[in-house]
Amino acid sequence: MNVKKVVTYVAVAFVIFYLFTQPAGAAAAVKGLFGSVSTGAERLSQFFTSLISH
Repeated sequence: MNVKKVVTYVAVAFVIFYLFTQPAGAAAAVKGLFGSVSTGAERLSQFFTSLISH
């Protein structure tokens, strides 16, 4: 087996294990990730709006 495949399978298994053993923690992690992406998109939008308006 390819090392890349093994690492991928181990990572997926870890994520599934984490979801089942710590569902509240997993939900908080996903919420934080989407919050960060949302904040980044909002700031990028503000930057381009500022560029266009000046």
